[in-house]
Amino acid sequence: MPLLPRLTDTGAALTREVEVLDEYGQRRVLHMPNERALTVFVDKRELVTLMTLGAAPELLVLGYLRNQRLVASVEEVESITVDWEVSAAAVRTREGVRDFERKTAKRIVTTGCGQGTVFGDAMASFEELRLPSAAQARIRQSTLAAQLERMRQMQMESIHRKAGSVHGCALFRGSELLWFVEDVGRHNAIDAIAGWMWMHGVDGADKCFYTTGRLTSEMVMKAAQMGVPIVVSRNGVTQMGHELATRLGMTLFGRAANRHFLCYSGFERFDAEPEPAPPVARVVRSS
Repeated sequence: MPLLPRLTDTGAALTREVEVLDEYGQRRVLHMPNERALTVFVDKRELVTLMTLGAAPELLVLGYLRNQRLVASVEEVESITVDWEVSAAAVRTREGVRDFERKTAKRIVTTGCGQGTVFGDAMASFEELRLPSAAQARIRQSTLAAQLERMRQMQMESIHRKAGSVHGCALFRGSELLWFVEDVGRHNAIDAIAGWMWMHGVDGADKCFYTTGRLTSEMVMKAAQMGVPIVVSRNGVTQMGHELATRLGMTLFGRAANRHFLCYSGFERFDAEPEPAPPVARVVRSS
């Protein structure tokens, strides 16, 4: 059994009410997400400030450390303590982070909502990543459709439906939803998924990752860091995200909603069950 870190459990209110004025001059009360700053300290050294909804802050921090490759295993982390009174997360490691200064010296500002940050060492590790082969990890079209239907149901009760302005991410095993989380940025939500996987000893090889956000290079990199070979987005795919996924042999689905989707890469993992194409409308012009 792995030696798991001790985590606080500091759930916070995710939305608040606000009075607005609409185009008809009517006052209305709506919900808005509670965005918070969370400054992360690792062994008393300041690392980064994350802008977050605060749905799962301890898992967010753990997953951030994982996806930035600052720690190699969950056993290296002794504890994560979140204190919203000072808007800080204190990480204590068991033996310190090796080469902390070198690993955090170069920072890349990404396309993440609220400007995400990727440390240069994480990007440099690209060539080391290995995903399971197409024979080991596959997805059927009917399974993808079941996942999209499950997400449609989840989003009926989501923070996004209630207040907007957030992204949702989910982890699937086949058509089974394992965990779902929302945050103000898609990169935060995927980091929380990564933290959840580490805390529960969940391997990514037979999993599928879903996000409402676009698939940019950092999202593809983080999914690969988690060992997940199949990624689905309700949104689109960027050129660099597509290029990295192709080099990794990762399967990317974009524009995926209801029963519609586009497979951008990794066709060899996909067992298509095509639906009949709609009839082509013919326009008859009168003379």
